[in-house]
Amino acid sequence: MMNAVPHIPVLRLGRPYASLDKSAVKDHRSGAVLANISTINAGIVRKDLSKIASARAALKKFTVAQLIEISAKAGDLFLNGTLPLGDKGHTQSAPQYIETLSLTSGLPHVMVRRNMAKIYHALTNLTTVLNGLTRGLDLALIDSGYGEQFGTRISYFPTTQALGLVMPSNSPAVNSLWLPAIALKIPVVIKPGKEEPWTPYRLIQAFIAAGAPAEAFGFYPTDHEGAGEILKKCGRALIFGDKHTTAQYAKNPAIQIHGPGWSKILIGDDCIENWRDYLDIMVASISDNGGRSCINASAVVVPKYAAEIADALAQKLGPIQPTKPEDPNARLAGFANPKMAEFIDTQIDEGLKTPGATDVTAKYRGGPRKVELDGGTYLRPTIALCDSFAHPLANREFLCPYASVVQVPQSEMLKQIGYSLAVTAITKDAAFTEHLLEFPHIERLNLGPLSTMNISWDQPHEGNMFEFLYQRRSIERGWK
Repeated sequence: MMNAVPHIPVLRLGRPYASLDKSAVKDHRSGAVLANISTINAGIVRKDLSKIASARAALKKFTVAQLIEISAKAGDLFLNGTLPLGDKGHTQSAPQYIETLSLTSGLPHVMVRRNMAKIYHALTNLTTVLNGLTRGLDLALIDSGYGEQFGTRISYFPTTQALGLVMPSNSPAVNSLWLPAIALKIPVVIKPGKEEPWTPYRLIQAFIAAGAPAEAFGFYPTDHEGAGEILKKCGRALIFGDKHTTAQYAKNPAIQIHGPGWSKILIGDDCIENWRDYLDIMVASISDNGGRSCINASAVVVPKYAAEIADALAQKLGPIQPTKPEDPNARLAGFANPKMAEFIDTQIDEGLKTPGATDVTAKYRGGPRKVELDGGTYLRPTIALCDSFAHPLANREFLCPYASVVQVPQSEMLKQIGYSLAVTAITKDAAFTEHLLEFPHIERLNLGPLSTMNISWDQPHEGNMFEFLYQRRSIERGWK
């Protein structure tokens, strides 16, 4: 008789490993255990990473073209297939994945499907993605290590034998960031998010089923010390987290940080009179994906009409309520950890005690910000009208639909907004556009009425995976 609760093993460079220590992944509403996951300590991580060259060798047996084809097959399997789930004979269909991920992460089904679609698109369009990342490099040069392009001798070498990943639990689509590594012949060593082991595990199983070598994938549920070993021992790594978590790695070029985005919408003097035309763009930028993405807008910066714009946004966002996860129109995500919702709710309320900010959504909510539905905890949207960027709520980011609206003269905007992962600048002003293009603290710039959530995988909004994993060298050949 099959065990009712799946056991998900550690994958030690592709080899399943059942640990004595296990962690339960639970339904965020009922507390029911949905899977038991083996967890390991830093010593095992350290031991396995000493053998990572074998994983790299397994991928080197394939050409980049073959790995792109395997990735496309993996994309279809991820989106539609029934794949192994753990080591006790369980399987997981796509609908079961959607339901399970929703139960543990709080994301409604419709948002999980959208995240799946993004991952599928990245996997099935890797030729386009890599063309953008490499700026048109002949990918056969990765196979040979050297060659000629545009009449110039050229060579690239890998900067690492593996890519380490310390993943979050807030949004499945962040897994898209590591997908090009496999086609580039770099193994991945993944520490999954505590509430979100499902997506990386399903992706690994999809790759293996599509023909990728199992050795190329490490799946290491581990503690803080184990995560530190992954970051330290892998030659290149990605870490996701808040400012406190990521700050210690800020000066390490071998670690790519994916922290708060502080993404923004700017409206120029020339377009501000027509601000109502852009209201839906603002709403989508703030609230899509439940407000959980680093490219959700967390501030709207305008030269005038701040109060009117804040009120209009509040009218649209304030009445939004949580719904059942299956609702196709669901717009809010629940919190797997209710203490996080409590913390955010308290942070906003504390910020509002500082003079100069108003929760404009309060009158349209008709109730508290933090609410419960069927045992789940949710935060309803908040629009904070702030009198300046000096206010503690003006440049904050939370894992829910939240944005400040701040009135700043156009001439002062770039002096005040600080770092922004994504900016939508609604302006046709040539001089202002030039200043935006030269401003070094914007990672992704959308010129015109586009959501900050508008992305393209061949134009990464945070780091270039090819340039992170490969470096160009000079080369000469003395032999014919």
